[in-house]
Formats: sequence, C-alpha cells, structure tokens
Amino acid sequence: MAVEKVVIAVAAAMFGGAAVLPLAGTAPGDAPPPATATGLDSPADSAADHSAVNHYVALGDSYTSGPLVPEQRPEIPGCARATGNYPSLLAQRLDVAEFTDVSCGGASTEHMTAPQEVDGGPNPPQLDALRADTDLVTLGIGGNDHNVFGRFITTCPPLREQDPAGAPCREQFTVDGVDTLVRDATGTGHRIATVLEEIHRRSPDARVVVMGYPRLVPEQGTCPDVMPFADGDLRWWDDVETALNTAIEKAVSADGKATFVDMYPSSRGHDACAGDAAWIQGQHDDPEAAARYHPRPSGMTGMADAAARAIG
Repeated sequence: MAVEKVVIAVAAAMFGGAAVLPLAGTAPGDAPPPATATGLDSPADSAADHSAVNHYVALGDSYTSGPLVPEQRPEIPGCARATGNYPSLLAQRLDVAEFTDVSCGGASTEHMTAPQEVDGGPNPPQLDALRADTDLVTLGIGGNDHNVFGRFITTCPPLREQDPAGAPCREQFTVDGVDTLVRDATGTGHRIATVLEEIHRRSPDARVVVMGYPRLVPEQGTCPDVMPFADGDLRWWDDVETALNTAIEKAVSADGKATFVDMYPSSRGHDACAGDAAWIQGQHDDPEAAARYHPRPSGMTGMADAAARAIG
C-alpha cells in the first residue's frame, strides 16, 4: 500500500466531513470485524485467570484510533487504527482478558449509534461492540461534532497572511458578536451525555472513562513553521479547545457514573510547539509517526498513562 495514499486518506478523514480517497489494495464490501485481542502480551491461559478486566471496549475518533501511529491495523484502513494507540497500550498495561477497539478517524457522536462510511468500511456503529459483560469502556469523542476541529484546521492557516499578529480566523468565525466555534464546542455536551446514557444501558457494570483532548497549542509563544496560525488565533484555539473539554467534563459530571480524564494538566509542555517533547504532530504528516495535528506515539503513551491513573 503506497504511503502517500495512506497519508491522503488520513488527511481527508481525520476530522470528519471530507470523503476518503480509495487506498491501493482495498475494495468495498462487508465490514471486517473490529480489532480484537485476547490475552495481550501474556499467556492466553493466564490472562483470563488473572486480569482484573474481562472485556475492554475502546470508542472514539482519530485522537483515539491513531492515524499513522505505528503499526496501522489492516482492518477498515479508513479508520486508521494503530496497534500503538492509547487503548492498545492501556489494554497491554492492564493485561485485559479481551480487548475490542472500534475507534475510527473522523467519527462523531453520531457514529456511536450509526455506521460510518470510510475506506474499507463501513465501520459499524461503535456502541454495537458493547456487551452485557463489558467491564471497561474508554470514550474519546466530540471534536468532530459540528466539525469544530476541522473548521479550525482548514480555515485558519490561509488567513494568517492577512494579520500574522492578530486573530483573523476568530474574527471570521465571530458572527453578530457570537464566537460560533466556542458556541458549537460548548453545545457538544448534551450529545456526550446521550452517548453515556446508552453505554450504561448496554453495559451496566462497565467502568466508563471519558478522555479529554490534549492541548494542541502552547500557553504562550508561537511556532508558525509547525503551527501555521496567526498569533492571536493560537490563543483563541486554546479557548475553543477548553470550551470543548469543559463541555465533555460537565456531561461526565452530570452523568455521575463515568470518570473524566482531563488531559490538559498532563499535556502541559507537550503541545505541538514543544519540539522533541511534543505529543502532537504539527502541520506536516509523518508517515512513520502521526498524521498532522494528531497525537504522536509519545502522546498516545501520555494518554494511556493518564487513563491508567484514572482507573487506578
């Protein structure tokens, strides 16, 4: 499979909305089963006997699936699931008896209960992977609802030339005094709440861990070669992402049964501008590490660490 075709497909799908270009060597047809493993990195006869987790299901979008993170799984290539994404790392760490990863790049809350059309798919409704005996669920979703991430990443870089020190993109998305991206990010909360209700209904005994998004931009400073946004728009994006994470956290708090993992504290100093310490890839795809504006392997490790701490 040609690397450049993989990169094009991931770039089209990573934040939803765009059609996925066909990959070499794939053909439409019935969706393959999700990535499932039993007794990860341990003898099969001991995993079921000693694991504290019987069945772990990972749900989410590209920040969960891990586009271009090594190694990419062959089933449903348009979902861009990696063996090195944070659910896989977490499953290994917990030595779960059975692990099912149905995360998919470009997914929104809609695709928790509806199929998602991607190359090699469709990816079935993600909640269909849940069972009555599922006892651990991780969920990372929300950034593709209302195409919040996608609009920022595609619209803002070309506007930098207009006012490099200002915030031309924020101005474009402000309509009649209303910041529409912050508004839409905030409005994602009720959708998350609905997803949580359905998870509890299908897997009533499951521990549910909801992952927030790690920080993309630094608290101060800029790096236009890596993040080609106007200076003020970097600060503004932090407001948008904070609004999204706050909406998710409030939905989890109102749910009262799930656990929210705030990735902002642990990802401080690991934004896309942090050089070798960055958890997030900048504007260029790295075919051997991560898709643009997505978690690198180090970011996936950081998210697995945070999830493990939350689970205890």
